[in-house]
Amino acid sequence: MPITVTAPRGVLTTAGEKEILPRLIAALIDISGATGNTFFTSIVGGTVHVLAPEHIYTGDGNRPVVMVELKLPNIGLPDPASRAAFVAAATDIVDDLTVAGHERANTWVNVLNALDGGWGIGGVAYTGDALIAAVAAAAEPTAAR
Repeated sequence: MPITVTAPRGVLTTAGEKEILPRLIAALIDISGATGNTFFTSIVGGTVHVLAPEHIYTGDGNRPVVMVELKLPNIGLPDPASRAAFVAAATDIVDDLTVAGHERANTWVNVLNALDGGWGIGGVAYTGDALIAAVAAAAEPTAAR
């Protein structure tokens, strides 16, 4: 489940550039209720893109927007409450890791869902049912396997 952070250079603190992805990953795992699930944890990752400030635009021109985009299967964050929880948590994380003066309104978070079978790893296109089965299998006690 890739998370992409795009920020103008100088908006994330030096520590923020290193900490933002691990903190977003932890938030997603927690909100998904998958803390400790080895399969789920292994399929969450992402990238941080730090661009020249003049390369970040909105409809009203150039401004220092930090964008967080999460792409996940259609079973991930399955309801409005879980998506809202991730949006709030991601915004709080950005707030914690940006320089003084970064406005909360300049943090945008998008949650995008792939259609059933339109999300995969290692050449395998997972359906929602296949992912649920893999996550459930990873949650089973070792003795039961």
